[in-house]
Amino acid sequence: MAQLAQSVALHLPGWQVRAATLAAPGALKSALDALDNPVVFPFFMADGWFIRTLLPKRLSESGHEGLPVLTPFGLLIETRSLAIRTARMAAAERNWGEADTTLILAAHGSGRSPYPAEAARTIEDAFTAGTGFASIRTGFIEEEPSLAHAARDAGDKSLCLPLFVARWGHVIGDIPEALETAGFTGHLLDPIGTHPEVPALIAKTILDAP
Repeated sequence: MAQLAQSVALHLPGWQVRAATLAAPGALKSALDALDNPVVFPFFMADGWFIRTLLPKRLSESGHEGLPVLTPFGLLIETRSLAIRTARMAAAERNWGEADTTLILAAHGSGRSPYPAEAARTIEDAFTAGTGFASIRTGFIEEEPSLAHAARDAGDKSLCLPLFVARWGHVIGDIPEALETAGFTGHLLDPIGTHPEVPALIAKTILDAP
């Protein structure tokens, strides 16, 4: 996260950019206290419990209640466009036609909240409307349909794009395990949040905020 903040700052001359994880109590307060008139950009794929419940709680506890909180990364139109470009480029690099390629979207999901799945389905809808992949399937880590189910019988000409912000946790454990269970023989792409265009995308989102 600190490295991401540094990369975003390169696109925001004159700005101070700090990173904080909600998993570390006190980290958000420390980051916000160091800034004048801060704006919060949630680097999350959805606006589930962390955004709707925990983030407001942490902002209140830190004395920064009421700060502007921008749209989370995964809900941005620009993120949907980036996901489409990423998948299309991955197919083209392998000389696969879209009409011959199956796309698997690997998402988190939740057994308690509908919002993570809704965010993933929005990206799926963008692929359906704007691309010509043979099949577009979304599979989840924490709800049905499971990723293993979605990836089954996908064929050799298949891509799996993780709708996650970083290469940790589920991305290095649960996703490969689910694909192995499914007998997936396609190609696993990097999580969308690690794409090189992401820092510039975040910076533009901040600059364009009202």
